[in-house]
Amino acid sequence: MSASLMPHAVCWNSDPNLIWTMAVTNAITFLSYSSICATLFYLLRRTGRSIYREWGFFLTGFALFIVACGSTHLMDVVTTWTPVFWIDAWTNIITAALSGFVAVHFIRRARDLGFGINDYALRLASTETEKAQIEESLLDARKLQEWNRMSAVVTHEINNPLAAIQNMMFLIEISPGVPPDIVQMARQSAEEVRRIESLTRSTLGFFRQSNAPEKVDLQSSAESVRVLLELLMRKRGVEFEIRATGDCVVLALPVETRQVLLNLVRNACEATNRRGAKVSLIMTGKPNAVEVVIADE
Repeated sequence: MSASLMPHAVCWNSDPNLIWTMAVTNAITFLSYSSICATLFYLLRRTGRSIYREWGFFLTGFALFIVACGSTHLMDVVTTWTPVFWIDAWTNIITAALSGFVAVHFIRRARDLGFGINDYALRLASTETEKAQIEESLLDARKLQEWNRMSAVVTHEINNPLAAIQNMMFLIEISPGVPPDIVQMARQSAEEVRRIESLTRSTLGFFRQSNAPEKVDLQSSAESVRVLLELLMRKRGVEFEIRATGDCVVLALPVETRQVLLNLVRNACEATNRRGAKVSLIMTGKPNAVEVVIADE
């Protein structure tokens, strides 16, 4: 330090108000910059798992740049009364180096930063639409749950009159003196009643609610799917084949499992346009799983 150097207060001695104005404002600026730096480090620590590592380095460099700028203002306060200008100069050198580092990296990342801001703004704008869609989906799910519960009750009640009709068809078949054509009609009617019973049992199986996984026989579920889609398959002329090997029992939610099979098989049938085409459901039991393959043409 040169002996000829004088602190700023000597130059500003004629105006004490200027001395204290410069000292107080520079001190406030230093404290503000230091608090910004501390806040940036706090944010970096709290969001370290959410931001990329290279952005963490950039944020650290920016925080050091901020505190270096504040240090230059602190040195302005010191040199007001103490002429340590070389310390002030080195503070400016360090600040200049950090400023260059931050400027270069900021320019290099400006494009990515702009893309990220625009993407965030776009997602924020669509938040209300997504919220409305989620609420609509929840409402549909509640309606479906109520419909399933009501359908299960109705399906269960259908079995009672069906049993009575089947008994009457049997009595007609075994009654003496009944013409053969009437007996044949009674047998056909009884067969249709059995088909309706099978359909209602399959439907009731789909609507039974269960909150805990249980043992589900996938082959039995596949037969239920066959019954439910019989009309569609007959209309489109599709042959449905079920092949099962090994143990096809799994621990799962029965309603959801049957629904998955129903959706996949129905999609395969609807995607098949040629009459006489085949849709296959192949199940292979393995030691820890069951492989299910649904194939169409």
